Amino acid sequence: MKKINKITNKLNVLLCAFCMLLVLGSCKNNETKDYADIMTEGEMNAELTSPPHVPKPVGNRTAMKLKLNMEIKEQEGTMTDGVKYTYWTFGGSVPGSFIRTRVGDEVEFHLKNHPDNKLPHNIDLHAVTGPGGGATSSLVAPGHEKVFSFKVINPGLYVYHCATAPVGMHIANGMYGLILVEPEGGLPPVDKEYYVMQGDFYTQGEYGAKGLQPFDMNKAVKETPDYVVFNGKVGSLTNGGELTAKVGETVRLYVGNGGPNLVSSFHVIGEIFDSVHVEGGSTVNKNVQTTLIPAGGAAIVDFKVETPGTFILVDHSIFRAFNKGALGMLKVEGKENKNIYSGTIQEGIYLPEGGTIQKMPGTSTAKVAVPKRTVEEKVKIGKEIFGTTCFACHQSEGQGIPSTFPPLAKSDYLNADSKRAINTILHGLTGEVTVNGKKYNNVMPAQNLSDDEIANVLTYIYNSWGNNKTEITPEMVKALR
Repeated sequence: MKKINKITNKLNVLLCAFCMLLVLGSCKNNETKDYADIMTEGEMNAELTSPPHVPKPVGNRTAMKLKLNMEIKEQEGTMTDGVKYTYWTFGGSVPGSFIRTRVGDEVEFHLKNHPDNKLPHNIDLHAVTGPGGGATSSLVAPGHEKVFSFKVINPGLYVYHCATAPVGMHIANGMYGLILVEPEGGLPPVDKEYYVMQGDFYTQGEYGAKGLQPFDMNKAVKETPDYVVFNGKVGSLTNGGELTAKVGETVRLYVGNGGPNLVSSFHVIGEIFDSVHVEGGSTVNKNVQTTLIPAGGAAIVDFKVETPGTFILVDHSIFRAFNKGALGMLKVEGKENKNIYSGTIQEGIYLPEGGTIQKMPGTSTAKVAVPKRTVEEKVKIGKEIFGTTCFACHQSEGQGIPSTFPPLAKSDYLNADSKRAINTILHGLTGEVTVNGKKYNNVMPAQNLSDDEIANVLTYIYNSWGNNKTEITPEMVKALR
């Protein structure tokens, strides 16, 4: 019996030791790998792309030495129609060039400051482990070049930006971008990948004030931006710049927030993110409606598009989207799937506040001198007003929303009576109307616009999308007010 007990005890000891080895082995496998020890094999030039494009995926390639050449450019660009701004850029775009690497890569970074620039700049890459993220090694004067190197040892999506004093001003002028560090073996493949980055801009003139607008430090310190935009300008992802996909495809968005101040509540209207790499890191959240992206942060969002249509990208701090520019579009083509989205027909209207026309808050009636404008000038100004006032319901090409909001493009209703069009904006419209042979029954509230603004937006509409090129004047509006 004693012999049996001794054998049993020995077996128990061996079993415990074996279990301990399994536990230790499991713990070791779960430890974060030290990618700093990965040896590089070979050398290649890094591919850089301007938004919304991204370089080709890393895939299964080994870690390599990447030679990366980036030029800083201070250049004038368009914030929105009629509004110019002097951007400071990495690679000539806002955001700057997209950088794609994999863990273990050794990056040899060549940062050039164009000789026509006025200021010194540097670069702080959040993917860099080292003083200043590279900023302390990269301060470069106009007409000069700095070279430094670093090894990427943490997978994720990271922001880079200028860190030259005053740091906030350099970032606010557009000096930010994204660097992706893919894990070993790369990210799971998708059909489409795009690069979108939000930023807030501070100008001396209010939103839409014409001409070259200087940076306003006072507004920046108070964190009251005039523009909150995707990819550096109002409308960068609309009016020909839309992202595209086909029904059934998977889409990945690399979304960053350059700030310098505001947090982004990123959302795609009509889609749910299948997965989100929270803050651009390794934690993956599933079935997300809206994801927070801090200033100086990023996220990777994946989703499958299963119905055709136009899906709107917004910062869901929603006035930023429809009044400051944080709005883009994803156009999806393909066969409808009625099981997922039926395209419900609206049968009537619901007015819990009564049957009267809903009105926007009034403003001061102080008289403002209205300059005489050419049709071309009215069209430019009207396009901007349309983008912030009419876009959501009537869409970018005036196509409207089927069964809900009538089209403005080639509209027999508009072209038949310009006075009726003016009255609709001034006083609103309710009840059933027939446009291009189809019935619509909805409510359009009266719009809080000046005579000049109404003249400009209607002139834009009448001179777009196959309409009859009527010119509306402020005097015509005033006569009907």
